[in-house]
Amino acid sequence: MFQHKARVSAAIVLVLLAGASTGCTIKTSDSSGKQGAAVTKAGSGSSELADGSKVKVALVPGGAHPYFQPWKKAGARAKANLGLGDVTYDETSEWDQQKQNNLVSTLAARGFNAFGLFGVSPTDINTTFADLKSQGFATASLGSCPAGKKNEADFCLSTDVELAAYKAAKATIEAMGGKGSLVHLTGADVDANTQRRMKGVEKAVAESGGKVKLLQTITDIDTDLQTAQKAVSDLLAAKGSKIQGIVSTAYNPAVAAADAVRESGSKAKVVAIDDDAKILSSVRDGSVSATVVQNPRGQAQIGIWALALLRSGQCTMAKPGAIVDSGSFVVTKNNVAGYDALRQDKTTDLKKQFTDRLLSCS
Repeated sequence: MFQHKARVSAAIVLVLLAGASTGCTIKTSDSSGKQGAAVTKAGSGSSELADGSKVKVALVPGGAHPYFQPWKKAGARAKANLGLGDVTYDETSEWDQQKQNNLVSTLAARGFNAFGLFGVSPTDINTTFADLKSQGFATASLGSCPAGKKNEADFCLSTDVELAAYKAAKATIEAMGGKGSLVHLTGADVDANTQRRMKGVEKAVAESGGKVKLLQTITDIDTDLQTAQKAVSDLLAAKGSKIQGIVSTAYNPAVAAADAVRESGSKAKVVAIDDDAKILSSVRDGSVSATVVQNPRGQAQIGIWALALLRSGQCTMAKPGAIVDSGSFVVTKNNVAGYDALRQDKTTDLKKQFTDRLLSCS
């Protein structure tokens, strides 16, 4: 979401080395970069973790954000259910790649040997993953994949944000009656995920055959709720009468739009993202037409399990750097009561996908 200020310094490598010598049992990588012995055929062997007692997983988002809260509960459950040595959730106070790198190196020095990261800078996080992997750590890009075509982490488990934004825009257009002017509210313009979301919305608008016009895309309003509230208030004051639909593909603007439309009496149809209590309440009362929910709990649950299999040496990735969609789901008044079952089913399917196609296990 936020721009990286500096690449990983030599200090992170030194600290990682120190962590390896003082706190971790690290399996040395062979010349191909793979850890430990494993059969070569995906789906063979067992994907049920045999011994996770030496695996210590760190979940590190890029900074504070409500989206990541389900990671905490999933981590606590995984530690108990899988018998892991430890699971921690830690974040920096600012969205800064160097600060995240420093935190990761501190965790490595404390003995953590498997990392699930939401990188601050999609363009630079691959450097962090490469450094971690060079020391024998298992790595996952959770919640966001690196920018570009290459993922240096063992795997990426994230929402296909372009697809999710496309679904949200299609739901908005449907609520608008298939015609009119649409506004897109989203996050940081420099974030690769924002660019993907913009493509998803633009695709849905293009499919309307000219019946829907993308009136405006407003970026950089997901830093906090106050910023989003001001942007939405200014938007409605300036162009409210011209807007038939508002699609938000970022958390804070979604909450702000739901509140503003309800309070102003605007007739604009709103489709939001995620399942904040206010948004779900607005879906129930009809002031928000729909919301597109993601699967952060499943990201953490499956991510920790797969990291444990990799770090223990029981499995390797049959497809190193695999990118996996963790799911997105349109929630309306009709299914708001039971939508979480959709996410649970998707999480079950994700485990099967890793077992059958993505992992090689001994």
